[in-house]
Amino acid sequence: MLESLGLDPVEERVYRFLVTTAEADITDLIGNLAIDAETAETVLVSMRVRGLIRTVSPGRRRFAAVAPDIVLGSQLLRHQQALDWARREVERLSEEYRDNARRRDAGLLVEVLPNRVALREQLDHLQDNARHEVLYFCRGRATVMPAEENDAEPAALRRGVDYRVIYERPLLKEPGMQANVAYGVKLGEQARAVPSLPVRLTVVDREIAVLPLVQETGISEPTAALVCGGQLLEALMALFESYWERATPLRITEGGDLTEGMTPCPLGPDDLYLLSLLVAGVPDKSIATQLGISQRTVQRRVANITELAGAQTRTQLAWRAATERWL
Repeated sequence: MLESLGLDPVEERVYRFLVTTAEADITDLIGNLAIDAETAETVLVSMRVRGLIRTVSPGRRRFAAVAPDIVLGSQLLRHQQALDWARREVERLSEEYRDNARRRDAGLLVEVLPNRVALREQLDHLQDNARHEVLYFCRGRATVMPAEENDAEPAALRRGVDYRVIYERPLLKEPGMQANVAYGVKLGEQARAVPSLPVRLTVVDREIAVLPLVQETGISEPTAALVCGGQLLEALMALFESYWERATPLRITEGGDLTEGMTPCPLGPDDLYLLSLLVAGVPDKSIATQLGISQRTVQRRVANITELAGAQTRTQLAWRAATERWL
């Protein structure tokens, strides 16, 4: 069992014996482990040099085991570090291999999902294994996975995966849909709405996408493309981002209902003007000069604006102003 830490079977037997007996001499090893004197002598010398055992009675040549957590714990840590490095290297080489393979064979970039069962299984699998982000175009009249049946999303949201979902407005009018979307938003989903979407789309971790290949009729089996990297995937992400910028945020009212529209801006005209200068990259000193106030006052007002906006940093403040379209 300890071979991975550098002990051969005989050394392991000797070490385990010394751990249980506290200390022993070569005669004890010969009598209890059924090994000859030459083997016992060789093993003891080797283990002592490697720091596995120590001499407790030099004159009588009695030996004791060094504490396992000291002598084996450090080896185990180094072994684990080596395994971690090897695992990362394998992942890097695998990704390099896939990239090179895709350049040589475009067929590796796209896999066809031939039916409803395969498509649904793939959507569940991708969400279950998502690490960072899932992007969705959510259209009406779903034929594979209605939004209310997407159990993988709440689980992913709870483990910290970001969801950005764009809904078609007609879909939001379907029975029970607003309550379903409100539930997702409460869990952390970022939801927006547009009048219509060109296609259904799912993008996971900016690494893989799923989209239909033919127009859905509700009668024939749906087929979809599984896109694994390449410029096609980049184009799909750009399509999502272009719709996201134009879409209207969906939020929860104080009463818990879903509503469409921007979060009311908590800033007055003076603060908005200061914020516009800040977002434009104007230094605090220049803002102070332009407004006729001290630089310290500028910093105090910026801190107050940041707090009112529910942000922690200036970067978050700029992002919040952009997403909520306050400027």
